[in-house]
Amino acid sequence: IFTAQQQRDLARRLTTFLSQYSHLTDSFIIEFFTENLWQTLPSTWQAVLQDISYPQTAELLLDDSQEDRRYPSVWPLSLLAFRATAHALAFPRECRPDRGKVAASVKPDEFLENQSQSSLLGHIFRKHVKPKKQHEIRKLGMLVKQLCDHTGCRRVVDVGSGQGHLTRFLSFGLGLSVTAIEADHTLAAMASRYDGELLSALEKEKRKKVAHSIPRHMAGWVNPRASWEGFIKQLKDAHHVIEVSQASSAPMKKRRSDLSQTSHPEGPSYDSNIGGEQMFFEGSCCSDIQAASEAGLNPEKSRKQDYPDFVLTGLHACGDLSATLLRHFVCCPQVRGITSVACCYMKITTKENPTPPGLISPPTPPTPSTESFHFEFGYPMSCWVKGLPGHQLSYKAREGACHAVEDYVRRLGEESEQLRTHCYRAILETFIRDMRPDLRRAGIQTIKKAHLLPFTEYARLGLPRVGLPADLPLDQERVEAMLKQQNKVVVYFTLSLLLAPVVETLVLLDRMIYLEENGVDSQLIPLFNPNFSPRNFVLVAVKPSR
Repeated sequence: IFTAQQQRDLARRLTTFLSQYSHLTDSFIIEFFTENLWQTLPSTWQAVLQDISYPQTAELLLDDSQEDRRYPSVWPLSLLAFRATAHALAFPRECRPDRGKVAASVKPDEFLENQSQSSLLGHIFRKHVKPKKQHEIRKLGMLVKQLCDHTGCRRVVDVGSGQGHLTRFLSFGLGLSVTAIEADHTLAAMASRYDGELLSALEKEKRKKVAHSIPRHMAGWVNPRASWEGFIKQLKDAHHVIEVSQASSAPMKKRRSDLSQTSHPEGPSYDSNIGGEQMFFEGSCCSDIQAASEAGLNPEKSRKQDYPDFVLTGLHACGDLSATLLRHFVCCPQVRGITSVACCYMKITTKENPTPPGLISPPTPPTPSTESFHFEFGYPMSCWVKGLPGHQLSYKAREGACHAVEDYVRRLGEESEQLRTHCYRAILETFIRDMRPDLRRAGIQTIKKAHLLPFTEYARLGLPRVGLPADLPLDQERVEAMLKQQNKVVVYFTLSLLLAPVVETLVLLDRMIYLEENGVDSQLIPLFNPNFSPRNFVLVAVKPSR
């Protein structure tokens, strides 16, 4: 836990350090040969790094748990300082009990008995859910429940809910009243279908102990340009449609009544004393407004009712979505707490790059009534970081912050054949540039099991993907010379990867400072096992009591 001044001081040190080594964070490994990246390193670094083994690369650069390191040669102080500073500035990625255990176990202890089934999650919540997601929804769900207990809220809004796995655990497992918002209509429909499967499972098991809450799924896009009032209106409209669905779906009422007596699944993660109201939302359409009138409901009266307090959550909310949710948390009086797990930092908008690749566009143009005319970028959010020289983070730096450091440590330790893939792509880039100098970093997509192929076969498959002939003549002597530099490619990539957690720290710290500037304290918790879930930080904040 940092004081406000400590947060600011850390942000200053981060921007100073990262701006000094921006040539590493901003470089593309596929340009290793075309841009002669190895020669951009200090000559003293080149001399000591060019011959170290892959396990040594992991141990001496990425692994911070080793206290007694054995260097094969005398390293320059500048390199030692670079490594030490990168580790010192980055937020620790392990929970306290696991700190110092680098890549000790790929999966958490809950998967020791069964590699695909969490022993701490009830079986009805594991269906359709991969192990990584099982781990995440259980850990985050319990944290959200604690936040609800602390704030006195029992309502949760889950934004970017996907197939509804977290939503179901919060509602059926923990008894919370949940509204889920998902931009992808297909995923929202799947979430409703999976809810139905879970209800059928409960019905078959004939559990009759305590009521539970049925989640409400809404297919909708949370516009980062919209005001918090527009966000609340979006939620009110969704609840209005739910009322319509209930009023026009009499056959469903008996089933809901029967299920209102079903119990929570038994197991260590559930609070069997939690009750809940029942609502079921399958979809929305304009005709529902007419159905509301026929059912005796007043659409305008429904929309004008005050919206109750709630806790906001987003599990791996992509790009600007996490920043948008934090702004709604600060500005919207009804949002009492938030848990934010971010991902896809490269899709964050910045002043320098307002439309990054992969930026999600609105399905329909926003209306003037719901759009805020003062658009804020996703980074930086805080006034403090915005005023620091060198605070800018390039698209490449933010993309690098999404890499799984722990996974790469394992590959280095195992001397995995997959490590040659970067070298293959960098070699291919040289031949592409020879033929098409204007074609820079063209996407060739993933070539399956590329590391198991000889380079000539890799090139034969990759060249047509950029419009070049598969049988393009390749200078084999030149290819062999570049293949011999694979170790240098790996070392250079490792140096840039060492800065990935530092970049992530700056992005998340900026958000903490933004909250502090708006009178809200926050905590950043490494909630998930980083060997299992690389984007493992959750930003937690609660507003002061009214």
